[in-house]
Amino acid sequence: MILKLDFDSEVPIYLQIKNQIIIGIANKELSEGDELPSVRGLAEDIGVNMHTVNKSYSLLKDEGYIKIDRRKGAVISLDFTYSKEIFKDKLNEDMGIYVAECINRGISLDKIKEKIEKIFNDYRKGE
Repeated sequence: MILKLDFDSEVPIYLQIKNQIIIGIANKELSEGDELPSVRGLAEDIGVNMHTVNKSYSLLKDEGYIKIDRRKGAVISLDFTYSKEIFKDKLNEDMGIYVAECINRGISLDKIKEKIEKIFNDYRKGE
C-alpha cells in the first residue's frame, strides 16, 4: 500500500497516515493479519519523525485497527469491541457538523445521501 500524504495540508501528518491506513483497510489493500512497516522504517520511508508515525499507530491501536505484537510489530487486527460506543458517539458528532455545514451551504438531503452512497459504494467495489 502506498501512502498519499500532503505535506502542505493543514491536516497533521500523523492523521493523514492514520486515515490512509483506515482507507487501505476499507479498500481491501490491507487485511487482518497484514504487518505494517516498523515505526522507524515508515518514518524513514516517508521522511518524517518517528514520533509522528508512533502517534498514528497509537491512535490506530486505540481505535481497534491494529495490535502491537512484540515480534511482528504493528499488525492489522480489526477488533472494535472496546471502541464501538466511542466511535458511534464520534460519528454522531462529526456527522452532525457535516450536515450542519451542508445545510448552511444549501446542499439538499438528497445530494448528501447521493454523495454518501457513492463513497460507500466506491469502498465496496472490491467485494
